[in-house]
Amino acid sequence: MKILICGLPGSGKSTLAEPFAELIGGVWLNADSIRTQYNDWDFSAKGRLRQTLRMCHLADGVVMAGKIAVADFVCPTNTTRDWFGADYTIWMDTVKKCEYEDTNNMFEPLTDCNYHVAQWFNDTHAQLLEIVKTYMERNNV
Repeated sequence: MKILICGLPGSGKSTLAEPFAELIGGVWLNADSIRTQYNDWDFSAKGRLRQTLRMCHLADGVVMAGKIAVADFVCPTNTTRDWFGADYTIWMDTVKKCEYEDTNNMFEPLTDCNYHVAQWFNDTHAQLLEIVKTYMERNNV
C-alpha cells in the first residue's frame, strides 16, 4: 500500500508521516531526505517531475518488499499526484500559503483525497490510524 501525505511546505507532512509510519510499521519516505541523498534541489517543472517519479519508484519498491510506504512530499498538482499513484491520500491543508511563492502558485487544492487534515492536533497520527485501518479492511489491503 502506498500512502501519500501531501501539502504545502510547513503544513506538517513530516510531523504526521514519521510517527504514523512507525505506528503502522510502514516505511517513511521523506522528500527532503531523498532530495538530500540525490543532491537534487531543482524545483523547476522538470525537477519536480523527476522528484515525483523518484518518490513513486521508491514507494513502489517498498510495496514490492511487502511493506506500507508512507511518502510525504508537496506533490503540488493533480498530475503529480496521479503519477505517484497513491492508494490512500492525506491532504495536510493546515497552511494556506508557504514561504515559496512558486509553490503557492502551482499548488492545486485536492478535490479527491481520502483524508483531509484542516487543523493540526498533537494526536493526528493516532486518529488517522483508525481511519486507515477501516480503509484497509474495506479494501482487503
